[in-house]
Amino acid sequence: MKSARLKRFFESEVGAAVLWVMVSLLAAAVLSPWLHQGGRWFAGLGEAGRLPASLQWIAESCGRAKFDRYFSRSLLISALVFLPFLSVRIRHLRSSEVDFHKSRFTRYRPLDIALQIAAAAMISGVLLWLLGMYLANAGAYLPKANQAGFGKLVSKVFLPAVGASVIEEWLFRGVLLGLWLRYAKPAVAVAGTSLIFAFLHFLSPPEGTVIADPAHPLAGLQLLGLILFHFANPLFFVAEFVSLVMIGVILAWARLRTGALWFSIGLHGGWIIAFKAYNQLYESVPGNALHPWWIGDSLKSGVLPLATLALTAIACRFALPFFGKELTRASR
Repeated sequence: MKSARLKRFFESEVGAAVLWVMVSLLAAAVLSPWLHQGGRWFAGLGEAGRLPASLQWIAESCGRAKFDRYFSRSLLISALVFLPFLSVRIRHLRSSEVDFHKSRFTRYRPLDIALQIAAAAMISGVLLWLLGMYLANAGAYLPKANQAGFGKLVSKVFLPAVGASVIEEWLFRGVLLGLWLRYAKPAVAVAGTSLIFAFLHFLSPPEGTVIADPAHPLAGLQLLGLILFHFANPLFFVAEFVSLVMIGVILAWARLRTGALWFSIGLHGGWIIAFKAYNQLYESVPGNALHPWWIGDSLKSGVLPLATLALTAIACRFALPFFGKELTRASR
C-alpha cells in the first residue's frame, strides 16, 4: 500500500520536482569536495601572484569561502545540470491541455520596468526596515559600535542585492516557474517552486558546524547529513523555513500578475538591501523577551517577520494592478 502511494507520488509533477532536488543534493555532495580543492588551488595561484589582476578578487573569494559555500555552489551547478531532465519528466506527466500563455513573458517599456523595480523595492525594503526599527526600539537589537562605511555598504549590501535578485529570480521565477506553468496549473506551479526555493535557499548547516577534512570524498555527504538534520528543529522550521516559503509565494505571485520578472526582482532586491544593511548597522541583543519566537537570529526569522511578509503581500495586492499586463497594453 505504501509503495503504491510512493509510486503515485513520484509519478506526479511534485514528485518529479522532489526527485530533482534529491538527485541535485546527492550530486552536490559528491561534487563539493572536488570544487573545494579546485577553489583552494585557484586561491593558491592568486597568493603566489600568478593570476592577472582581473582574476585576483575571485581567487581571494575562493580563499575566504568555507566548505558550506562550496556546497551551495555545487548544488546550484547540479540543479542547473539536471533541470532539463525535470523538464522532460514534467512534460511527460502532464497533458498538452494546459494553457501555455501563462508561462510566457510580457514585454514592458524601459520606464515601466524601472517603475516596477523601484516600487517593489520600496515596498519590501521599507516594510522590513520598519520592522527593524521597531525591534531596535523594543531593545531586541542595538546599533553596532563600529558602523559600516558607505564603501562597505556598497560592497556588502547593494552589489549582492543586485546579483542575487537577478540570478535567483531568473532561475526560480523565470526558468523553473516558467517550466512548471507549461505543464501544470498556476497554484501547483507556485506551491512547488516556492517549496523548492525555500529548501534550496536555506540549505545551511547548524551554527558552529565544522567539517574536519573538506577534501575527503565523503565530506559533502557529511555536510548534507548535518543540513538535513537541521530541518528536524521545530524552531528552525517555523521561524525560518515557513518565511522562505511565503517569500517564494509572493515572488511567484508577482511574476504571474505582471507576466515578467521585474516586480519580483525589485521585491527580492529590496528585502536583501534592508536585511543586509540592518545586519551591518545593528546587532541582536541576547536574552530579549522577543527572542526566539517573535524574532529569531535575524530579520528573516520569527513570527514578526512573517507578519511583515503578510503586510508586504497586502501592499503588493494594491500596487500590482498598476503594474500588470494591462499597463503594457495601454502604453502601446
